[in-house]
Amino acid sequence: MCRASALWLMRRALSGGQLEILPCRSGERRRRFPQVSEETCLAAMQLVLLDGRVLSGADAVPELLRRIRGWGWVAGAFALPGVRPVGRRVYAWVARNRMRISCALGGRS
Repeated sequence: MCRASALWLMRRALSGGQLEILPCRSGERRRRFPQVSEETCLAAMQLVLLDGRVLSGADAVPELLRRIRGWGWVAGAFALPGVRPVGRRVYAWVARNRMRISCALGGRS
């Protein structure tokens, strides 16, 4: 259910023109965003904003949520004291275990 919900949210953001996803190893990503190294990209998601700022990993989550219609209110939770440091730890754990999590949720290895 979590995986399906995440996919639905991403499709919603993509169809609204609010988000574009590029693979880390794509030539398109290298051409358009040379400031984001492949190593950095593979370590955590990178969100490049229109003003050129780059947000990485857990720091990108609130900005992504703001761009998904109906989910901006969740982004506000990241302003609460202590939420960002905990979010960074959770994000790091998920990133380290993403293959195991994906397999447990029925994804392909």
